[in-house]
Amino acid sequence: MDTILEKLAYDWITASADDVDVESEYYCQTRDVFEGRNDRMPEDLILKGMDESLAYLVYAIAGELGNNSFDHNVGNWPDVMGTFYAFDYDGKNGILVIADRGIGVLDSLRKALPDLKDAKEALEIAFTKKISSRVLENRGNGLKFIRGNVSEKNLTLEFLSGNARADINHEMKIGEASQSISGCLAVLKF
Repeated sequence: MDTILEKLAYDWITASADDVDVESEYYCQTRDVFEGRNDRMPEDLILKGMDESLAYLVYAIAGELGNNSFDHNVGNWPDVMGTFYAFDYDGKNGILVIADRGIGVLDSLRKALPDLKDAKEALEIAFTKKISSRVLENRGNGLKFIRGNVSEKNLTLEFLSGNARADINHEMKIGEASQSISGCLAVLKF
């Protein structure tokens, strides 16, 4: 983990349930808390000198990632529900970190594609196909939207779920994560 926020998020997602810091300023137990914090992000980024269009793109990406945490884990949180949500921008470089202790991409997509073999295949499908575990709804473009914008705007995204890792910039590389996690951890650098 390169930054303090990445380390805090990784510690939050890998801690035992009894040790999760639910008093942290970065913890959003419910969707409304997450959305309230995320709604303030664009203005904060713009005040620190970020171009308005990029600020709203980062906001949209954060919204998609955070809402996925709640949408795909509702009623299925293994232990601590909610997300870790943090961002920072110094006027030149920025970071957004979102993590959840949910069921992860593989178990979520297995609701729609029961024959998925592993977390790497699940990440490949999640970032390239229109698919969702919420099969009765016309959804499934969110991670494709993120991938396209990350590539187009020269951002970087590290996305971990289970024992798989996707690294996205101008191309997408999917491989083994150094350590398996429950849920998802996304790190966007801009």
